[in-house]
Amino acid sequence: MGRVTAPSPVIPVPPADLPGTLGALRAAGHQYRTVKQELRENLLARMRNGEARFPGIVGYDDSVLPEVERALLAGHDMVLLGERGQGKTRLIRSLGALLDEWTPVIPGSVLNEHPMHPLTAASRAEVAEAGDDQPVGWLHRSMRYGEKLATPDTSVGDLIGDVDPIRIAQGRTLGDPETIHFGLVPRTNRGIFAVNELPDLAERIQVALLNVLEERDIQVRGYQLRLPLDLLLVASANPEDYTNRGRIITPLKDRFGAEIRTHYPVDLELELELIRQEADLVAEVPEHVLEVLARFARAVRESPSVDPRSGVSARFAIAAAETVAGAALRRAGLLAAAGTPEGRPEAAVARVGDAVSVTSTLRGKVEFESGEEGREIEILAHLLRTATAETFRAHLAGLDLSGFTGLVEEGAAIETGELVGAAELLRQVGTVPGLAKVLDRLGLGDAPTPEEAAAGVEFVLEGLHLTRRLGKDVTDSGRTVYGGRG
Repeated sequence: MGRVTAPSPVIPVPPADLPGTLGALRAAGHQYRTVKQELRENLLARMRNGEARFPGIVGYDDSVLPEVERALLAGHDMVLLGERGQGKTRLIRSLGALLDEWTPVIPGSVLNEHPMHPLTAASRAEVAEAGDDQPVGWLHRSMRYGEKLATPDTSVGDLIGDVDPIRIAQGRTLGDPETIHFGLVPRTNRGIFAVNELPDLAERIQVALLNVLEERDIQVRGYQLRLPLDLLLVASANPEDYTNRGRIITPLKDRFGAEIRTHYPVDLELELELIRQEADLVAEVPEHVLEVLARFARAVRESPSVDPRSGVSARFAIAAAETVAGAALRRAGLLAAAGTPEGRPEAAVARVGDAVSVTSTLRGKVEFESGEEGREIEILAHLLRTATAETFRAHLAGLDLSGFTGLVEEGAAIETGELVGAAELLRQVGTVPGLAKVLDRLGLGDAPTPEEAAAGVEFVLEGLHLTRRLGKDVTDSGRTVYGGRG
């Protein structure tokens, strides 16, 4: 198999009308601002204009985001604490959109030095010599965000810097600051730097961040570099009682201005909104099927059989929706040769029966309590049935479904399953009194396709079974047969 090469990132090109020299920059009225001043003023501008401050962040409007905004306005570095899959990294990355789109820099400076505020001796000498003719480069905000996933093998050199042996070999002395190769943190000067999973960083390495957060200077192998780094430092962490892989040392905790706790979606509608936004669906998944999966994720999260300290990631429900869509696409592909009575191929539309496959494929995303070994699939299957029954009651309670139960009262059976096409299922059902009202309640009433109608029919049959009004058997071939009384 050939190697797949990832596309190179597109580096934005600055507009031609931006000032090209320090003199032109001053003449344009540009004022130097620190990163935290920049974030504060841009956030306030969005508030006043009614613009979205954190687009794509779902479920945090009344809880987490106000705390983040208060921290940014106060100029605080922050740490986000929360279980896995709560959108901590996405929230951190969204902060970069609050920076100025373009910011002036001294060309070639690895520290992104501002031409009005040079840091190193070499840059100060360069600006002093060139004066107003000092060239000015422009850096896009997408290049002002740095990130490091904390791992046990992360070194001080990775984060802060180290002596560059190549420069030493070129004849420079150890006392020369030009022999230093700066790490990720100083290279993100005048930007936002994020450390993901901070407790995984060895405690002796966390010590290297103490000066960055408070005194804003760094040390590299004995060099005392008084570089007033200008950046916002943000970290993410799982609660310590869950990870047990490490901890944030107390002095470092003390230096973060804000500790913000994240959470999972607080209600069903937010869970659904998150699935709709994030899931990459390869087939149509009707709304009632998505709701079953959202209720399923919430039931797993609240189950006493699941370790509450680990949490159940939002990725669980997203992956479940994608798996169900994949099952629908597989059915459409396998039935393509047979086609439909109208001579068209089977369309890929998910049904509630497709959700059964997620209990085995997604069990690795859930941490169960120690006494539940061997029962994982059984527990998930029970929770999925519970979620399906709750969705059935939420949408179809009070509706006359006697037309469906009457189909099997005389010993008839309705067969469905992963490889039963929509046309075959609808042929078995025929004309059912009340079907139009069912489809309308499920949001499928406006000229549904046969595949959408079949999805509604299968949902009713499964709901009637789960509420003990219809029997159900699963054949050796994997087909599901509804018939008799539950």
